[in-house]
This record gives sequence, C-alpha cells and structure tokens, in this order.
Amino acid sequence: MAQIKAICCSFLLLGVLCSCSKTEPRIPYGIIHLVYYEGGEEGFTFFVLAEDDDGIENLDELYLYHDREGLRWKLSSEDWVTVAEEGKTWIGSRGIAMPGGEVLPRGPYRAVLVNKGGDQTERTFAFDVPEIPRYLFPILTVQEGRYTIESMYPQHFFLCYDGSGNYIQTVPVELLQGEISGLKLPSQVGGIALWAEDMEYNTSALTDISSIR
Repeated sequence: MAQIKAICCSFLLLGVLCSCSKTEPRIPYGIIHLVYYEGGEEGFTFFVLAEDDDGIENLDELYLYHDREGLRWKLSSEDWVTVAEEGKTWIGSRGIAMPGGEVLPRGPYRAVLVNKGGDQTERTFAFDVPEIPRYLFPILTVQEGRYTIESMYPQHFFLCYDGSGNYIQTVPVELLQGEISGLKLPSQVGGIALWAEDMEYNTSALTDISSIR
C-alpha cells in the first residue's frame, strides 16, 4: 500500500509540474517597419517582443497574417532573427516580402506565436505607413574627411562597415555635417551608410555605403 501511495504521489507531483510549465507565450508588442533603399526599392522587417515563462528557447513558430488579403508568413525558430535589447528579446525577420515585389498591403496584421508545447497566443497590430513617402530620400556625401547629410527625417544614424563590407556598429548622428574624425569611429571602419528614421510612422531610409578612406 505504501508503495502504491508513493507511486500515486509521484504521478500527482509530475502532473503539477507539467501543468505549471503549460503556459501560453506572450506578445506584448508587434511591429512592421518599412525601409526605403536607393533606387526606389522597399524592404520590410517584422518583429515581435516575445515572452515565455520557460524561456525564449521554448518558442517554436511565429506566424504573420493579413487576414483581409489571405496572406501568411511562417517563421520557425531556425529561421527568425533574435535581437536582445535592454533585457527584452525580439524575434522576427528582415525579409518580409510580397510575391513579385508588390507593395505590402496596409491595415491590420495578426501575429501568432507558438511554443514547443503547442501553446499559442496572438496579437493584432496595425501597419498604416503612408503609400507615398513623407520625405525625400536622404543624401549622404563624404568628401575630404567630412560628411554632409541632406535629410528631412527626424533621426539619423551611421551604420559602420569594415573594408570588406562587414557591419561593425551603429553610431547616432546629431549634426547634419561635420568631420569624420569627430565621430571617433573604430580604426577598422572603412565605410558608412546613412540610416534615416521616422519612428512615428515606422519608416526608414538606408543609403548605399560611402567610403571614408
């Protein structure tokens, strides 16, 4: 009898442990960001702020739906990009695109996050970026050790690359013109690209890389 009771207690304890770990993941926030490139091309990034009581490694699949147009994108844990920032983890993709390069439809989108236990959650958010860019595409000029920015965007950053085109770091830019030496860039930086950003409308523009050598 004592042995049977011990076995029953073991199963009861196992059931408690399983029920505690069976929790839905959470999506506190989701966003689609539009990026304009030189030449008129558009790119889209999709990220959600992801949470799971058993850790981010317990997450398995992420879906993005535009129900009105019948569109669906699927990302697995092997596919998505993970970005850790200020103690929070974002997962998503920088390669969301329409077939044939068509413009991504505006309106409500639905993100669905599934963990390895099959539990899931969803969150609806809006993508209402203007069809026509609010600002002209920015211009970055680098000449004789100086940079000049022509832009109406609210915020600016330099993306820094080495001589082989590998990304190194991002540097906030406060002035629209100045000396390259004043940026105090690492010695291995051989080129910079301008990232101009409008967070109010979730849009950015990215120029080609300009050599600083």
